[in-house]
Amino acid sequence: MEFIDEDLQLYAEEHTSLESELLHKVNRQTHLSVMKPRMLSGHMQGRLLAMFSHMIKPKQILEVGTYTGYSALCLAEGLQQGGTLHTIDINEELEERVRSYFEEAGLSQSIKYYIGNALDIIPTIDAAFDLVFIDADKINNAAYYDMVIDRMAQGGYIIADNVLWSGKVLEKYRKKLDEDTAALLAFNKKVHDDPRVENILLPIRDGLMIARKL
Repeated sequence: MEFIDEDLQLYAEEHTSLESELLHKVNRQTHLSVMKPRMLSGHMQGRLLAMFSHMIKPKQILEVGTYTGYSALCLAEGLQQGGTLHTIDINEELEERVRSYFEEAGLSQSIKYYIGNALDIIPTIDAAFDLVFIDADKINNAAYYDMVIDRMAQGGYIIADNVLWSGKVLEKYRKKLDEDTAALLAFNKKVHDDPRVENILLPIRDGLMIARKL
């Protein structure tokens, strides 16, 4: 679902800093040869993630849902020298492709790339996170949130993608209440009601929930 006029969206993109040559390559190759390319963060959202990372200057980043590595490359732009980005994905078929992008970016030493179930992997990572990006299976959004919130220092940020779910968080835009939509409705309410954070839901692309730990 498009949330604003298509021409306004194009105007906004035209007045947003360009993606790098590598990000353009990842974007293009994903759309040409990988299933469900809509899962890619893309130009505008990618620049927003990079902007957040530059502002926060994180030492430790956790990303749940690597896909083809586009968002990880964006988040890594603001990483402190000597910092680490931990990124987890369930799809081993994309591993070779993603590792090649990280190597091309010169980030192989800064990015720890895990293949497997994030629910099992997150507890094994010995780090306190400054920035967390959740962009995986929506059913487990709340579980990922619960696993990281107490491991974040005051002022840490959690960003969750797809929280508007093509508009289906509103009854008028859905035919039935499916499992994913129900999970997102519960997740959005959970974050909004959590006294440990302040939050804002941005209607950018498919919706970003941003929570800052108090």
